[in-house]
Amino acid sequence: MGRGEGRGATGRAILVTGGAGFIGSNFVRFFLGRHPADRVVNLDKLTYAGNLGSLAEIAGDERHEFVRGDIADRGLVRRLAARVDAIVNFAAESHVDRSIAGAEVFVRTNVLGTQVLLEAARAAGVPRFVQVSTDEVYGSLGPRGAFTEESPLRPNSPYSASKAGADLLVRAYHHTFGLGAVVTRCSNNYGAYQHPEKLIPSFIIKALAGQPLPVYGDGLAVRDWLHVEDHCRALDLVLDAGRPGEVYNIGGSSERTNLEITTAILAHLGKPPSLVRFVPDRPGHDRRYAVDWGKIKRELGWRPERSLEEGLAATVGWYLARRDWWEKLLTGG
Repeated sequence: MGRGEGRGATGRAILVTGGAGFIGSNFVRFFLGRHPADRVVNLDKLTYAGNLGSLAEIAGDERHEFVRGDIADRGLVRRLAARVDAIVNFAAESHVDRSIAGAEVFVRTNVLGTQVLLEAARAAGVPRFVQVSTDEVYGSLGPRGAFTEESPLRPNSPYSASKAGADLLVRAYHHTFGLGAVVTRCSNNYGAYQHPEKLIPSFIIKALAGQPLPVYGDGLAVRDWLHVEDHCRALDLVLDAGRPGEVYNIGGSSERTNLEITTAILAHLGKPPSLVRFVPDRPGHDRRYAVDWGKIKRELGWRPERSLEEGLAATVGWYLARRDWWEKLLTGG
């Protein structure tokens, strides 16, 4: 997108931050495929989790402009915000174990970076801001029930605390300045192009190599799994029609224990259960997450379409077929 394009041109221009990461890159490809008249400015710092290889299939698309940069760079963000009609913020440090080892970068990116984006959107009069958050801000659930959008925020890790702080800033900018901001909170995503440090790709890759699969504690921590393509469909609807100032939970209705996920991966790959290794639990490990996504169904007509069984099989197949993508990450390429 060259100078002079953007607002006022045919179609929308949206700024996607963190668009070289897992969910962000999936959304960029989805959005450009779904909206042929629209354009994307993709801002990513290209930390270890950002990968231009995840965008290779749209490398020649003139509707996609990649900008390498930091969402905490006020001058850069102001210039980009002045050119777009909406901002979708995926940019975040997101690995819980890394946040336990060192929280400062999580606060800088997830809290300060979000504030920089919000201020730029406010100053430029950007009419729509979508903050992509996580169900982890709600904390841990008991054996029954599900988090609703009215559940209190009770984050239990530095990562989830930084995301909760960002969510509250988004709420404040809507109520104080009238910014057309919406927050989404999704359950655990999985699918193509997910970084190998995350549970599902990590275990696929380790199992392929015949390496032990380290399962925290007793393996009975429960997560609700959401295929990334279902998530992208939900975000597209929220971008178009979500009510400003609202929160929308996005869940997969696919609760499984970590041990069940591990066992399923081994079965798909024909590997023995003896590869499972139970290791000491993560500090402050949340026992269960589950979200009630009834609100987005009622208001926007969304529901998850891909079952976990189908999605996990497809994901295993993708990692088998795309060694070229993940082997470069493991070797620092």
